Amino acid sequence: MPTADNSKQALNTSSSDAAQQNYCGVSYGTPYGSINFAHLHKKGDVTAALLFQTLNAEHSFCMDADGKRGGWTTSIQPGHFQLECGSSSTRAEDSLMLNSKNGNICLNATHGNLRIEADSIELVARGEKTDGGNVKITASEKIVMDSKEFHVNAKNLYKIVSPKQGEIIANGVLKMYGSIIRGVTDAVAIKDSKVGGQKYQKEQQRIAK
Repeated sequence: MPTADNSKQALNTSSSDAAQQNYCGVSYGTPYGSINFAHLHKKGDVTAALLFQTLNAEHSFCMDADGKRGGWTTSIQPGHFQLECGSSSTRAEDSLMLNSKNGNICLNATHGNLRIEADSIELVARGEKTDGGNVKITASEKIVMDSKEFHVNAKNLYKIVSPKQGEIIANGVLKMYGSIIRGVTDAVAIKDSKVGGQKYQKEQQRIAK
C-alpha cells in the first residue's frame, strides 16, 4: 500500500480525459456484492477511492477520487432510496440538513410528483442584488392554492396579468381601497379620456400579449 509520501505516485490523479492507472487497487466480494478500493471506472477516466456494488451493478455507492469527478459521491439504486432520522431529536431542532456551499440543488421527479409535506413550510430567498432574492413558480397548466386566508404584501408593486380573462370574486363583501383609483378600458385606444389613460392602456397590452 502507498505511504503518505508516495500515494500520489501510486494513484494517477490527473484530471485529463486520458486513461487513469494505479497500482494499489483492492477488491473484496461475495456472490452478492463487492467492496472496491482504487477502482477504475469502465471508461478509465476516473478512479473511485471507494466503490460498493451489489450483483446488480446499477445498485452501487461510489466515492470518486480524481479525474472529472474528483470529490463526487454517487448513490444509485434501481429500487427505492429511503432516509430517516430525528427519532431522538426535538421538534425545534434541525434534524436533516442539505447544504450546497456552491452551485444549485436540483430535485427532479422524471416520471412522478414532487411532494413537500410538513406542519409548516417556509420558503426564503436571499439576495443582495436584483438578480437574487427571487421566488419563481412556473406551471404549464394550473397553480391552485387552497387556504383559509391568503395574504400578499408587496412593498413596491404587485401585478396580476392575463392575456385573456380575469375575475375577482367575493361571495361576501368585496372591499377595494386606494389613495387614487383609476379604471381604464380599451375605449381610450381610439380617443383618450379627459384624465388620460391611453399610454397606460398601450403599456398593459404589451405586457399581456
